[in-house]
Amino acid sequence: MRQSRQLIILSTFLIFTFFGCRKSNDFTVPAPPASPIVPGVPSVVGDNDHMLMGNPNGAAFTTDSINNYLMRKSYYALSYNSTKGTPNWVSWHLFPLDLGGTPRQDDFREDNTLPAAWYHVQSFSFSGSGFDRGHNCPSGDRTNNIEGNSATFLMTNMIPQAPGNNQLTWNNMEMYIRSQMGNTKEAYIIMGSYGIGGTGNTGYATTISGGNITVPSFIWKVVVLIDNSNSDLSRVNTTTRVIAVITPNTNAINSNWKTYRTTVDNIEAATGYNLLSELPVSVQNVLEATVDTL
Repeated sequence: MRQSRQLIILSTFLIFTFFGCRKSNDFTVPAPPASPIVPGVPSVVGDNDHMLMGNPNGAAFTTDSINNYLMRKSYYALSYNSTKGTPNWVSWHLFPLDLGGTPRQDDFREDNTLPAAWYHVQSFSFSGSGFDRGHNCPSGDRTNNIEGNSATFLMTNMIPQAPGNNQLTWNNMEMYIRSQMGNTKEAYIIMGSYGIGGTGNTGYATTISGGNITVPSFIWKVVVLIDNSNSDLSRVNTTTRVIAVITPNTNAINSNWKTYRTTVDNIEAATGYNLLSELPVSVQNVLEATVDTL
C-alpha cells in the first residue's frame, strides 16, 4: 500500500511539472527595451539606417578622430570636423512618414554631445558673417514631429552657406526631392562640402567666428531614390536613379539646381570619399559615372 501511494504521489508530481512547463512556454518573452541613441552607436540597422549606403570616409567614434568624428543621431548621421567647425558630411534616410505638418522650430543651438575640450559652435557664431547657418539635413525633411525638426538645428549640422545658395538653389533642390516622395518613394541622401573660401553677403571669406569655422568653397549632395519597400540595399541596381550635384558656395549662382548636376565619381574625386561603398562594385561603377537627366 505504501509503495502504491508513493507511485501515485510521484505520478501526480510529474504530470504537474509537465503541464506547468508547457504553460510557461506559451508566454511570449518580452523584448528588451530599445537601446538609447548615442553618438557612435547605430540607431537602426538594415532598412532606414541613415548610413545604409556606407561610411564615406571611415569616420570613427573616438576622440582621436578630431577631424573625422562619427556621430550617429536619431534623425541623421555625420562625420564632424572639429578643426573646421563643420561636418564633413551628413547622411540620412528620407521616408514619406518623415514629412508632416510640424512647423520649423528655429532652435539653433550648440551640440553638447561633442567632446567638451573641442570648440563648440554656438547659435550666434555665424552672426555678422554674411553667411547663413546652412542645414545639411534640412529642417523640411523632418516635419513629422517636433523632436525630429528640432534635431536638425544642432550646429553640428550647419555650414556657412551663401544666402543665395542656401535660400534659392539649395532650397529648390530640397523641395524637389521631397516632392518625389509621395507615398511610393524613399531616398538615401548624403550631403557635404569641401574647399576653403566662399562669398556671402559681406564678400569673400575663408573663415568666420574668429577663424574657428571654415567657409567651404563647394557644397555637394548625392540622392539615391528607390521605390518604397523593404530590403533597400538589395534593391539598388544599375537602373536606380541617383542625383549628384556640386554647387559653388556663392551668392552669384543659378537658382536652377539642375544646372549643377554631376557624377558621384566627380564628387569622390574632389573629396577623396567612397560614397556608395555598401553597394556591389559593379553597381557602383555604373551609378557613380552617370549624370541624372530627369
